[in-house]
Amino acid sequence: MELSDANLQTLTEYLKKTLDPDPTIRRPAEKFLESVEGNQNYPLLLLTLLEKSQDNVIKVCASVTFKNYIKRNWRIIEDEPNKICEADRIAIKANIVHLMLSSPEQIQKQLSDAISIIGREDFPQKWPDLLTEMVNRFQSGDFHVINGVLRTAHSLFKRYRHEFKSNELWTEIKLVLDAFALPLTNLFKATIELCSTHANDASALKVLFSSLILIAKLFYSLNFQDLPEFFEDNMETWMNNFHSLLTLDNKLLQTDLVSNAIQFLASVCERPHYKNLFEDQNTLTSICEKVIVPNMEFRAADEEAFEDNSEEYIRRDLEGSDIDTRRRAACDLVRGLCKFFEGPVTGIFSGYVNSMLQEYAKNPSVNWKHKDAAIYLVTSLASKAQTQRHGITQANELVNLTEFFVNHIQPDLKSPNVNEFPVLKADGIKYIMIFRNQVPKEQLLASIPLLINHLQAESIVVHTYAAHALERLFTMKGSNNTILITAAEIAPFVEILLTNLFKALTLPGSSENEYIMKAIMRSFSLLQEAIIPYIPTLITQLTQKLLAVSKNPSKPHFNHYMFEAICLSIRITCKANPAAVVNFEEALFMVFTEILQNDVQEFIPYVFQVMSLLLETHKNGIPSSYMALFPHLLQPVLWERAGNIPPLVRLLQAFLEKGSNTIASAAADKIPGLLGVFQKLIASKANDHQGFFLLNSIIEHMPPESVDQYRKQIFILLFQRLQNSKTTKFIKSFLVFINLYCIKYGALALQEIFDSIQPKMFGMVLEKIIIPEIQKVSGQVEKKICAVGITKLLTECPPMMDTEYTKLWTPLLQSLIGLFELPEDDTIPDEEHFIDIEDTPGYQTAFSQLAFAGKKEHDPVGQLVNNPKIHLAQSLHKLSTACPGRVPSMVSTSLNAEALQYLQGYLQAASVTLL
Repeated sequence: MELSDANLQTLTEYLKKTLDPDPTIRRPAEKFLESVEGNQNYPLLLLTLLEKSQDNVIKVCASVTFKNYIKRNWRIIEDEPNKICEADRIAIKANIVHLMLSSPEQIQKQLSDAISIIGREDFPQKWPDLLTEMVNRFQSGDFHVINGVLRTAHSLFKRYRHEFKSNELWTEIKLVLDAFALPLTNLFKATIELCSTHANDASALKVLFSSLILIAKLFYSLNFQDLPEFFEDNMETWMNNFHSLLTLDNKLLQTDLVSNAIQFLASVCERPHYKNLFEDQNTLTSICEKVIVPNMEFRAADEEAFEDNSEEYIRRDLEGSDIDTRRRAACDLVRGLCKFFEGPVTGIFSGYVNSMLQEYAKNPSVNWKHKDAAIYLVTSLASKAQTQRHGITQANELVNLTEFFVNHIQPDLKSPNVNEFPVLKADGIKYIMIFRNQVPKEQLLASIPLLINHLQAESIVVHTYAAHALERLFTMKGSNNTILITAAEIAPFVEILLTNLFKALTLPGSSENEYIMKAIMRSFSLLQEAIIPYIPTLITQLTQKLLAVSKNPSKPHFNHYMFEAICLSIRITCKANPAAVVNFEEALFMVFTEILQNDVQEFIPYVFQVMSLLLETHKNGIPSSYMALFPHLLQPVLWERAGNIPPLVRLLQAFLEKGSNTIASAAADKIPGLLGVFQKLIASKANDHQGFFLLNSIIEHMPPESVDQYRKQIFILLFQRLQNSKTTKFIKSFLVFINLYCIKYGALALQEIFDSIQPKMFGMVLEKIIIPEIQKVSGQVEKKICAVGITKLLTECPPMMDTEYTKLWTPLLQSLIGLFELPEDDTIPDEEHFIDIEDTPGYQTAFSQLAFAGKKEHDPVGQLVNNPKIHLAQSLHKLSTACPGRVPSMVSTSLNAEALQYLQGYLQAASVTLL
């Protein structure tokens, strides 16, 4: 693509269309941009557009599109084509920092994110001058530029907060600190001085405070890995400056600076080597009274967010993304201080809590904010250790949580008016969530009808918290690791629970509320067959919701839980009545067809998973509705998207399992297409295991005559991949495949096909692959397949007994006994370095596995062999009767003593001997 005015105009037109709410206009435009993004100069056209376009909407759209393009394509994945040419990469890195710093703030944020994504991959090795370019901009004196640098540095370095300690990480942080620590400290001091100079200039202070916020965030990130020597000389200065800021006039409390300054104090006070800075009782009292208590209050901005921006309020409060709020910072500071000063801090705050509750009691309708602050203080004081999944796992023993719950939390929730004092209702429900492991079970059970009732509250925050609390309670485990609250205990509330959950989805602002949908999913999972009477109504509501959101999918978590709920409906119902699968197909297939025809990319992997579950539920054969779809599943375009591959492979496996004879007879012309898919997958290091899943199903289920003509070519393809790119993962999959082939077609057939490709190849495979590598195979079923296959090679392959292959008989037996008795060999060569994309921050995988669509583990030799050790002993006995004297001789002369002892044990267990 040329960097021409014509191309810029074309790109502008398509970007405009991507903003159109009409999906018939928007989707083709998105598809066009997706189709051209692989061309050279495409990212440079976007950057040119966001720099030169006169239309601000287009500039912002171009910046977002560029950031998403970088997010999808910058990483170079082994075995996959480089999606951005080297010339474009060089040009992007040469221009993006300057462009980001000269752009308006809205665009600056997008480009800053793009820089952090590039930096995550390329910094410092492939982008060594990035730091220098950023630090030099501190001298500009232009705080728009300085804040751009600080924002970029923050997005680049905040990952240091959650990465595991390693020499490589510390080397990188040291490199950053060597270049950044002194300039950042100097900038901090200069900015503090400027705050004094411009104390009466509100607009100047706003800019300066935004700089201080970012400096505090950077300081937090760069200190998180505890390399204190770079800042400790100035620590008292930093602390005193922030402490002073926090006791200034209340007008400052409107800014984010306060929360970041408090977070700074919180991060310092829990470090043992700074404990002395807080030991003075006056300092401790001053921090508690002048910093923490005022910032615990529910302010006007909080009330506005609670009522008018509920979704953001919930996200920040429930998901812990409120790190920048004063309340969260004050809570963290309380917890930090309690680490070393629990007794004194609890004593100071106990008095405050009591006086706040007394003020509330005088006039609840006016003084409800006092009680809100009291609940927050108690929560902060009591919480010593907390996880998202389990709530508080370690509590302050100086706080009586059950007493506070009974006296101050339950009364609010028992009020018949669910819309009264919504903030206190939300506080109470959140208290249940947080302290669910500390509150006695009988109190939790008593809370369940109260929570169900609050699903009807008009406040989005209240009914969302109620749904979330129910979902958390339904997952709690007791002391013996079983579900704490049972289906029987929820039985009296089933109908009202399900009714209120689905009604909550109709309340304003909650039509795609992920917490409600997750609670629906969890309720289904807990209640199991108790939901069957309600399934016709429930599946209708779920299908209607699926159809509505498929028009414009925008809430990934909501969508995921919705599909999980659909899967649970199918599983639970069809377990009791397999014939009911037809009812689900009637309800779902119309919507599924629309999703596939409209190419709703977000939903297609889910649809394939649900279809697999439905098809696997059928007892015999494949219904015609599925067979009509079969040819379309082989279209190459579907396999281009990484997210489609796992569910598509599973769906094809279901076709092969349920209807291999139908495919062989009615769709024989599609077998080359099926093998073409295998060939594509096997060529990729990322997807070769999926290719083997498909190949194994073809071998296991297809009639032998239908694949006869392709067998040799399959093996040739596998050997070519072995020769060109041998990995541990490929070897493990290859070993399972050849042993499954041996079980299906016989040991002699395996030896003959190897030797037909190249003379004596069978011996080479035994010697170079099977014997030395079998220990690497993992998985119970996989090991069993290999054990049964090798047993066949040992006992049902005549060339193993009377040709040059005989010398490999005992080493093969020894390796099989090792597979049974030795630990799995999980070593991976140094050159095989796989990065799990799912565990890499900032990269989203396109495939989300549905837990409740999970495939049952399939054992292809389950009906043939129960215990593979007994099977080996019986097979060796049978071989020894056919050629008396030879097997005992080979075993006793060549097998090592330990292996021989194990073998004697197998023979005794099977009650057989070697003749």
